[in-house]
Formats: sequence, structure tokens, C-alpha cells
Amino acid sequence: MTKIAFIGLGNMGSGMCANLCKAGHEVRAFDLNAEAVKAAKGHGANAAATVADAVKDAEIVVTMLPAGKHVLAVYFGDDGVASHAAKGALFLDCSTIAVEDAREAASKAEAAGFLMADAPVSGGTAAADAGTLTFMVGGPEEAFAKARPILDAMGKNIFHAGGSGNGQAAKIANNMLLGISMIGTCEAFNLAEKLGLDAQTFFDISSTASGQCWSMTTYCPAPGPVPAAPSNRDYQPGFAVAMMLKDLHLAAAAAKAAGAEVTLGEMAEKIYQDLDSRGHGGLDFSGVMKDLKRQLD
Repeated sequence: MTKIAFIGLGNMGSGMCANLCKAGHEVRAFDLNAEAVKAAKGHGANAAATVADAVKDAEIVVTMLPAGKHVLAVYFGDDGVASHAAKGALFLDCSTIAVEDAREAASKAEAAGFLMADAPVSGGTAAADAGTLTFMVGGPEEAFAKARPILDAMGKNIFHAGGSGNGQAAKIANNMLLGISMIGTCEAFNLAEKLGLDAQTFFDISSTASGQCWSMTTYCPAPGPVPAAPSNRDYQPGFAVAMMLKDLHLAAAAAKAAGAEVTLGEMAEKIYQDLDSRGHGGLDFSGVMKDLKRQLD
């Protein structure tokens, strides 16, 4: 049993925290949302009133936060994690943030005498709840080795991507590809329907042919073929348009800094930006399908 502080109990963090409790770890949970803390307590966590209360005596601090500015503030701001954590504790940030923010955090942690790893996730809320997330981990080997048993309680695919920030690099590139492939999958289903194929027939063919991809076989944007997909609950997320847009913004910024050409990534960013600007940020990202069918304002 490991003493764990868990900070950030949103849509993803709540399921992750619950699975750590289920695995028998001693978890102290903190969030600004009192209801989220109450829910975590119902899953077996101990409620913490503050960040300082959460991290006292913790061997590992796990965070799941909205953006890089929040990660840096929670760990290294006034009265932050680094001010109260026990020396030797591992900082394990599972947020999706900019590569440079992850590397800045790791540098500050090292200077303060702590190990830190960036470990963003893939799989969405269903995988967070089921404990089947994919983790892409950046950081030193020692940090990865210490984090591995904790990550195993929350996921089924754990990859060490290299040094600090490399987990974020893998996540950003992966989610850019996901955004592009989802748009392409939506367009393909829409075209097939207009040419006279029903969704199930096209799915049966393409899911076993060269066009198959995760966006089709696991997260099909056309209602019917994949019962668990958000398309069968009127595109309630899932993984929201606003979250995909955030990741595409990160990818665009990283590509610019690295001098990488990402033409399709930029096109995907524009499509999701348009949806978000029209008030559909809370729609599942596969809801591009609804837009193609002219079912959105």
C-alpha cells in the first residue's frame, strides 16, 4: 500500500482516484469542488481540506489539472505541493499540458529535491473509470520505475517515452492524429450514406479494410455500429470538442516551436475552433458528424 495524494477530481481524475482506492492504496483527495471530494470519499479516499493536507506524508502526489499554469501553481506556487511534500516524494502529473511547461515543472522539482514525471493519458472517461487508460510517461528512469505500480492501477498500457516532457510530446502528437482521423472518419461515413450505404454496412466493410482506425472501430461517429460510442447518446462526451481543441492548440504551438509542418493538424484545429466558437464546445468531438449533416446551428 502506497500513501498517495490525488489533486484534481474532474471527469478524468475522479475515476483514476477511485481505481487507486480500489487497488488498496491510501489516498488523500483534494479538489476545489467539494462535491467531487465527497464523491472520492465515497470510493474510499480520505478527504483533504487543502493541498497541504493532501500531500502531508504522501509518497506520491498525483495531479490531473486543466492546464500548465495550474500545474505550475499547484506544485510550485505559494503554499503549493513542493512547500509541504515529504522529501523523496514523487510528483506524477497526468494533466495534458505544453511540453515546455512539463519540462519547467520537472526542472523546478529537481531543484527542490523531488522526482517528477509527466504522464498524460489517452482513453477518455470510460477508460479512466475502468482503469484501462494508456499512459505516456516522460521523466528519469527512477521516476518511471517508482510510478509504474501506481500507473498499473489506473491503466493497461504504460509507455516510457523518454526524458521529461516526452510524455506530453507523445500525447500532443497522438491527439493531433486523433482529431484528424475523427474528421476523416466522419466525412467517410457521411459520404457513404449519401452514396446509398447505411452506416452498419459501411462499418462492416471499412472496419476490416484499409480505412479502419480507432475513430471508427472503437469510437464510431455514426450512430449504431458501436453501441458504447457517444454517437449513440446524441454525442454527449466522452471527449469534448473543447478538450480536443485545447490539445490541437498545444500541438500547433509545439509544431511552430519545433519547425514541424502540420497542415492537416491546422485544418483540424480550424474545424474544432469553428464548432467551439458556435457554442458546441461541450459536444463530443465525434459530433463533427452532426455538423456534416447540418444538424447543428
